[in-house]
Amino acid sequence: MSEATLNAIKDNPDDFAVQISDQVESFIVSVTEVAKGDEPSSAIPYLLLELSQLLLAGGRLGAHEDFVPVERYEPDIGPEPDVDEMRLKLAALLDPVDVYSEVFDPYEPRTAPVACRISDDLADVITDLRHGMAHYNEGRVSEALWWWQFSYLSNWGPTASAALRALQSLVAHVRLDTPLDSLDGLDTDSHADDDDDSLEKEAGAVMAAEIGVPLGMQPERGRR
Repeated sequence: MSEATLNAIKDNPDDFAVQISDQVESFIVSVTEVAKGDEPSSAIPYLLLELSQLLLAGGRLGAHEDFVPVERYEPDIGPEPDVDEMRLKLAALLDPVDVYSEVFDPYEPRTAPVACRISDDLADVITDLRHGMAHYNEGRVSEALWWWQFSYLSNWGPTASAALRALQSLVAHVRLDTPLDSLDGLDTDSHADDDDDSLEKEAGAVMAAEIGVPLGMQPERGRR
């Protein structure tokens, strides 16, 4: 972000807040619609697009100097909306590719990958975004910007980035016709043995085709 852009943001903080809130609201509405399952054939490409657009807002927040809320203590926003129903719907919609492998901190040496779920990630991101939106809707703009910026750096930014990488990888596997190995070894409730060679490689050979058709993604043919 250029110095001129940063200066423009400083001179017009309300305009910046409106732009960020618009992107946040658009993401919340879009993922909520996807979770309904009315158009499963476009779910993964659409989520990839929405996460990409949200992370643009996150990048702008991260590039901005620290926001300072007006009040010393955060005002009470009441009970947080329940996202469990959305989480379960997304998990069902994204099965069998919901679970993926992720390294939390790329700068931590020899960090072991862990199993994560895209559905969990999306629900967690929306929880953070809604928290800030509650402040914004009550007119506490500085509080909303502070929360969105802080939670971008501490939680929803890394979480959204991880989910985006998983979705981008999935789309690449399907579009480039590079089969996935069996996903049986990825499980958020257990740890796979590094020496376990019991994964069904034959199932992996057709995984891209199996997930590509119902999710609206076709392999790219004729180019290697």
